[in-house]
Amino acid sequence: MKLTPLFAGAALLALTASASAQTLTIATVNNGDMIRMQGLSSAFTEETGIALNWVVLEENTLRQNVTTDIATNGGQYDIMTIGTYEAPIWARQNWLKPLDGLSADAEYDVDDLLPAIRGGLSVDGKLYAAPFYGESSFIMYRTDLMEAAGLEMPEAPTWEFIGEAARAMTDRDADINGICLRGKAGWGENMAFLTAMSNSFGARWFDENWVPQFDQPEWKNTLDTYLALMADAGPSGASSNGFNENLTLFQQGKCGMWIDATVAASFVTNPDDSTVADKVGFALAPDNGLGKRGNWLWAWSLAIPASSQNAEAAEQFINWATSKDYLALVAENEGWANVPPGTRTSLYENPDYQAAAPFAKMTLDSINAADPNAPTVEPVPYTGVQFVAIPEFAGIGTNVGQLFSAALAGQMSADDALAQAQDATTRDMTRAGYIK
Repeated sequence: MKLTPLFAGAALLALTASASAQTLTIATVNNGDMIRMQGLSSAFTEETGIALNWVVLEENTLRQNVTTDIATNGGQYDIMTIGTYEAPIWARQNWLKPLDGLSADAEYDVDDLLPAIRGGLSVDGKLYAAPFYGESSFIMYRTDLMEAAGLEMPEAPTWEFIGEAARAMTDRDADINGICLRGKAGWGENMAFLTAMSNSFGARWFDENWVPQFDQPEWKNTLDTYLALMADAGPSGASSNGFNENLTLFQQGKCGMWIDATVAASFVTNPDDSTVADKVGFALAPDNGLGKRGNWLWAWSLAIPASSQNAEAAEQFINWATSKDYLALVAENEGWANVPPGTRTSLYENPDYQAAAPFAKMTLDSINAADPNAPTVEPVPYTGVQFVAIPEFAGIGTNVGQLFSAALAGQMSADDALAQAQDATTRDMTRAGYIK
C-alpha cells in the first residue's frame, strides 16, 4: 500500500525521532584530553541528534570494567576507550568491530595516522580502534631547579645523571621532590613505567622460552635503582601515585622531574593549570648505554565492541572524535598546544602546532624511537614495549605491580618482591601452557 503524504510525513517524523533519541554509551578514562572531549561533544550531538552517555573512570577501574564487559559479551558500552595492548588481542578474539568505514573515508584520511600508532591498532591490515591520542614517554623537568642545582639536562640523559639531578633538586623543607614516578599498582600504571625502565637496564619479562626473568640481575638492578631513587628524592605516599596524581604534584611545583607520558606536556605547560608552566623543559627518557631507552609506546583509542547494537552511530562518533576536524575544534577552543597529540603526521607538519608546542618534536622522536617488535636488549618471544602482548599479561602484570608497589611502600624488600614475582609468574605461565 502506498503511503499518503500525511502518513509518509508521520513515518519520516517517527524515524527522525528515533534517530534523535538514539544514545551511545561511552566508557573512557579520566585523563584531561578525554574530559575535554566530553566537554566538546555537545557539538557532535547538535550536529547528529545522537545523545551521549559518558562513563568516565579511573584508569585501573576502566580497564577492569571494559575487560569484564567485552569478555562476557555484556553489551554495556557502544564505545570503549582501550589501548595498544587490548586492541589487537581483542580483535583476534572477534570482540571488536573493524572500523571499515573510517578506512574507506577519504576525508578521514587513515593514511595520515602515524604508522607506529596505526600499526599497533590493526590486525591483518584492518583498523580495529582509532587513536584519540598517542604517546611515548619522556622527562619533564623544572629548568629553574636544574639551574639552581648547577646542572644542565642533556637531551639524551643517562639514569646515572637522573639520579644525581633528582637528589640535588630535592628540598624536603620546601616540599620539593627531585623526581615523581608512578607507584600505583597496575599493569598499565607502575608496571608501564617499570617495564620500560627495565628495558634500558637490559632486563626482560621472559626469555625466548617464556621463562620469567625476575631472578636475573638486570631486574634486581632496575628495582633497586627505582626504590633508592624514590626513597631519596620521591614524594611521600608514592605507592598510591599514578599518572594523574603525579601530574597534580608537578603542576603544583612539587616535582623537580617527572618521567611519564608525553601527552602530559600540554598540561604541565598550560598556565591556566600549572604553577610552573614557564619553567618546564623536556628530554628523552633515560638509558644506560645498552641501546634501549626507558620510553614506551601507547595510544588511548576508541573501539566498538561486537556487542554494540549502535555500531553505525558509534563509528560516526569515532570518526568525529579522531578526525582532523576535531583537532581543529580543540585548537579553536583551547589553542593548538592542547590538541590531542601523537596520532597524525599532518599535526607534526602544521606550523601553528610547531610554534605552540615546544614539546612537539621530542614527542614525535620518542614515539618513533620505541620499537615494540624489538623492545629489549636481549631477544624475547613477545612484542610490546611497556607490556607483553599476550592475553595473560593483564593479570600477571597487575600481580607483579602489586608486589613492586608493596616494596615501594616498605611492606617488603626488593628481593622478596622479585622472588614472589618470579614464582607467581612462573606458575601462571606454566598453567597457561607457555612453559612446557
